[in-house]
Amino acid sequence: MRAARYYGKGDIRIEEIPEPAVGLGQIKIAPAFVGICGTDLHEHLGGPTFCPTTPHPITHDTIPVTFGHEFSGRIKEIGPGVQGNYKIGQACAIRPTLFCGRCAACGGGSENVCPSGGFLGLSEGGGGLSEAICVDAERVFPIPSHITLEDAALVEPLSTSWHAVSAAANEISPDSVVLIFGGGPIGLATVLCLKGKGVKEIIVSEVAAARQDFARRFGATRVIGPTKNDVTKVVLELTNGKGADVVFDCAGVPSTIKGSCDAVRTKGTIVNVAIWEKEIAVNPNWITWKESCYKSVLGYQDVDFNAVIDKMATGAIKPGCMITRRIKLENVVKDGIEALINDKENHVKILIDIDNNDLQHLLTDLGHLTQGSMTSSHRILVLAFEEPPDVIRKEYGTYGDILVRFVFGDAKPNPEVEIKKHQVLESYEYPQLSEISAIMIAGSSETPVQNMLHGEMR
Repeated sequence: MRAARYYGKGDIRIEEIPEPAVGLGQIKIAPAFVGICGTDLHEHLGGPTFCPTTPHPITHDTIPVTFGHEFSGRIKEIGPGVQGNYKIGQACAIRPTLFCGRCAACGGGSENVCPSGGFLGLSEGGGGLSEAICVDAERVFPIPSHITLEDAALVEPLSTSWHAVSAAANEISPDSVVLIFGGGPIGLATVLCLKGKGVKEIIVSEVAAARQDFARRFGATRVIGPTKNDVTKVVLELTNGKGADVVFDCAGVPSTIKGSCDAVRTKGTIVNVAIWEKEIAVNPNWITWKESCYKSVLGYQDVDFNAVIDKMATGAIKPGCMITRRIKLENVVKDGIEALINDKENHVKILIDIDNNDLQHLLTDLGHLTQGSMTSSHRILVLAFEEPPDVIRKEYGTYGDILVRFVFGDAKPNPEVEIKKHQVLESYEYPQLSEISAIMIAGSSETPVQNMLHGEMR
């Protein structure tokens, strides 16, 4: 099977390796979509750090390891001794954290801070950037059928932010004023999680203009550029001198810890989400003078994974906006890791499509783009192919509430389906397609569908 293997700094290879055999209590997963994490970038630029050069205390593995710990997939095989309602073909998200189960942290229910802990895709030989991985059954979280596998790959990073938001659960209500320092992937995921909890006033402080735009699109009610504005002054003006009820530091630079302490209200809460690369000077009086509370969080737990899936299922969290590019496994370094290093301000999450199903990309994108943009609940998507792809088995299909009609070459439309009052909304360019038109029946478009080129949102 194919896999992206990490050998060390700047050395990731696409290789053919044996497919693993499922063991006792394990489930074999066929990964579908895999996100690239900041940790992956650090390993590529300066590692190995998290990837073990000596046997890991839990897995006993060493490099090379297969990358990928943010991933979704389908159940391919169920091993002996597995309990629970698992089914072959079932879609799922994978919780990649590893912990010993014996230390004081694990015994106290805080396995996310296990000192011997690690991750699938970093600390263990297997990872999501492969065509198969065997994992313990308790790491497999089935997802409802209406959640796409793309969105399911975002459960892991969203769980980090959900864990952070939950750390201040007693201080957060729909009427809270919340400030976030940093509009990177975790800061933006925190915006989505706060919206999922019903928070109405979300302020984001971010330097980069592109990320400021992302923050607005994700639902921030106010975005502040800290190089041109005094963040504390703006927050105090917005809150009639009180300050923010809760501040999340997702940036992890010296100015944001002081800024968090200045902008939070009396007896407010500051939550550190960032991982700091260097020690810094901190004056405890910044916290003492206000009797504010300073908390730190790390990773997530099962309860966070379940909560994110539940919120996605109800639509309270809509993570599709996080996806800024999809790439093939073979291009993981050039189009994925290097793109995030060299053009990080214009990306949130790049997903690797293990199956490289271009048609699924197209349907997913059109589903996101047309959702809520039409007054009719009856929509038709017409795809005209020069050559029919292997994934198509019939002339008609459905994708959500979209009826899909496939036209191959000179094929005649099915006379049994009558199309009336149709309106062509937009045409697209796409690999292998000669023509694509979104057609709606008995309705009108409120907003035009956005342009899309080769499956990538522009």
